[in-house]
Order: sequence, then structure tokens, then C-alpha cells
Amino acid sequence: MKSSIGLVTPKTLHIDEPLALVSGAVLPQYDLVYETYGSLNAEASNAILICHALSGDHHVAGFYEGDDKPGWWNDYIGPGKPIDTDEFFVVCSNNLGSCRGSTGPTSLNPETGKVFGSDFPIVTCRDWVHSQNQLRQHLGIQQWAAIVGGSMGGMQVMQWAIDYPDKLRHAVVIAAAPKLSAQNIAFNEVARRAIMTDPEFHEGRFIEAGTTPKGGLALARMLGHLTYLSDDMMGAKFGRELRADKLKYSFEVEFQVESYLRYQGEKFATKQNFDANTYLLMTKALDYFDPAAEFNNDLSQAFANTKAQFLVVSFTSDWRFSPARSREIVRALLDNNLSVSYAEVESEHGHDAFLLPNTHYEGIFHAYMCRILKEIRST
Repeated sequence: MKSSIGLVTPKTLHIDEPLALVSGAVLPQYDLVYETYGSLNAEASNAILICHALSGDHHVAGFYEGDDKPGWWNDYIGPGKPIDTDEFFVVCSNNLGSCRGSTGPTSLNPETGKVFGSDFPIVTCRDWVHSQNQLRQHLGIQQWAAIVGGSMGGMQVMQWAIDYPDKLRHAVVIAAAPKLSAQNIAFNEVARRAIMTDPEFHEGRFIEAGTTPKGGLALARMLGHLTYLSDDMMGAKFGRELRADKLKYSFEVEFQVESYLRYQGEKFATKQNFDANTYLLMTKALDYFDPAAEFNNDLSQAFANTKAQFLVVSFTSDWRFSPARSREIVRALLDNNLSVSYAEVESEHGHDAFLLPNTHYEGIFHAYMCRILKEIRST
């Protein structure tokens, strides 16, 4: 029977060991905020790492006291759910550069005593994986039973499999791509320009200035949200429905879809209070992800030393990270004779489908996690 994890409390790991970043910068020390669910078994063989997407964080399941909004993947993590916390020890950390507790642009720079703001260095998927590996060691986990992630999280899963092939047994890559297309990079650049040209941005020092580039951040989120949905989904949900009984012939909001996008943008910039510098950093990390680049642009070579077994999942209406991009990953893995399961799930929800309930998706996910659990029990 499915039930909720209940109340959860985040934890903080402070790491004094310097982290050399791909950009050449160094973080002399940093904090990682994380949550855990379930219990680690005596052999430490049942640990699952969840990697979050662009605007996600460590709060992946359960509830905070006084808040009735569950973690962002609560439908899939908990007792009796595909990632069953009665069986698995589940970990999710907040990425460096975020604004949800881990060291990022809103943190104090120990060298200046002021918030980092735009001084926070560029971070990449590889940097996140290296910091997550520090968390693995802190938790006493020799090897993850599986690492799971959707979208940007799926990119981190691939980076883990490449950089630490002995540290995971299974890799679950959902709604991801081996690198961004030119179109996706272009979307990210437009979003960044919306933020950076906001008069309240102050070259990234808006916290010191006592302002927030809410308008630019809302526009960036509107653009992003637009790309996460499918045309069919938007048509079914909104069509050309008007907010009022008749057209006003003005530049005010007239269509329901306009109202919806403005609401999503405003909520992200105000109620969710997402940091604009973090949005810039996360989109740049997406742009830079390209593990094949250092292997003569050969993705098969990039996976040559990988040992994990893979589950790769895509969604039919996801045009931002289309099924064709997932099949690129599958082909590269098969070129290395790796064990790969692939599923293309029917969904009208676009890229957001990996976050939402779906019977077929849940069944695939559940079956694969049961396979992992069977392996754990047999050792």
C-alpha cells in the first residue's frame, strides 16, 4: 500500500576540502544540503541517489512541518512507490550553485563577507558529481545501488557513470539528452538575456542593491515553462479560451494561456523566490554538458569504461529532449555491450511528463526498481 514518507528534515554537510571546478576556479569550502528517506542496510547496498533538474532541489519527497506541499517527486518515492523507502535508502542533495541551501550565489563569500552574487563561479554537471561523491563517502556508501535523474538530473547520472564507473550498479536516465541541441542552447540564452537585461539585475549584485530582477526572471520561467509542455497539452488545456466573454483588442491578457504563463512566471519569481543568478548558472551547466567532447565527439567512447546497467526512459511528446536523443544514449551504450533497457512512454505532457503520474511510466519504473531490489537481496 502506498503512503507518504511524512515529515522530513534537511541536513547539511560542510566540506572543508577544496573543490577544483572544471572552469578552473576553486571553492575552498562548501555546504551541501540534502535529505534522506528510508534506512541504510547493514551492507550499505540499498542506497539510491536522486539527481534533481534545473529548478529542483533536495526536497524530493515527504513534507516539511507547516507546509502541505510535498517534495517534487513525491508520487514516485515513498512506502510502496516505485522507489520504495521501506526497501531503499534514498538520498537527494541540492546542487552547488543553487539557492536552496547548498553553497551558491546567495551564500556568503568567506573572502568578502558579502553574498557571492555574480562572483559565484560557473559550475558544471561534473562539478556536481564530484561534490555528490563527497556526500557518498560521508554517508559510508561504497557503491550506489542506483543513481536516478530526470532532465538535467539524467545528465548527472550519465556523468556519474563516466567519472565513477565503480560507484554505481544501475543508472536510470529519464527524459535527458547526451548534450543540448542548438535550439535548446538558444532557449537558454534568451532566458538569460531576459534576466540580465532587467534593470534590477545590477550585473548580478541585486541582493546588495536590495532589489530582485523579478520581471526578467518571470520571463525566463515563462519561456522555460512553454518548452516543457507539448502543443497538444496546451491545446487541450487552454485552446483559444478567453478570460472574458469577448475580445478587448488591447495588450492586456485576453487568452487563458497568457494568464497561465504569467502566473507561472510571477509565482517562480516571487512566491518560490528562485534566485536569478542560480537560474543563469543552471542553464549554463546544461549548455556545457557534453561528455563526448573530450572523446573526439564520440559518445560511445565516452561510455567505454562505464560498468553500470542502464534504464533509459523518454516520452513521446517531449520535444525539448525528444526520444531520438534518448536513443542516441542507448546506441552509445549498446556499442559498449552494456546492459540497457529502453522505454518510450506515451504521454501528452511534454518534458514535464517525467514528474507527473503515468501508469505506464510507473509500471516500468517499479519493475526496474524491483529488479534492483532482487539483486540486493540475493547478495
